[in-house]
Amino acid sequence: MNKIVVAVFVLLACHAQAQNSTPSGNAEKGKSTFMRVGCYACHGTAGQGGTGPKLAPNPMTVDRLTAYVRKPAGMPPYSAKVLSDSDVADIRAYLATVPAPPPVSSIPLLNQ
Repeated sequence: MNKIVVAVFVLLACHAQAQNSTPSGNAEKGKSTFMRVGCYACHGTAGQGGTGPKLAPNPMTVDRLTAYVRKPAGMPPYSAKVLSDSDVADIRAYLATVPAPPPVSSIPLLNQ
């Protein structure tokens, strides 16, 4: 019985590790890449949106972001030669560091 419990635990741990194998990215490099390749021009310097959609806070997953930049709707595509998967992971890491704006209820002028 104990061997079965251990085997199940090991399988679950391996599954969890596989789920977390997506590159986490480097936020500093991501910010630099975001600016260098021109993402900021449409999405704002902090991913807040502009002519392009808002990307931060709470950015999409790395897999979704990668798929989108490869075959986007409404923006030029970025091939892996121009923006590697690692670059996309870095950009996503940067976007994840952008803090959420304060709640409207905490802004006195908006609550008069």
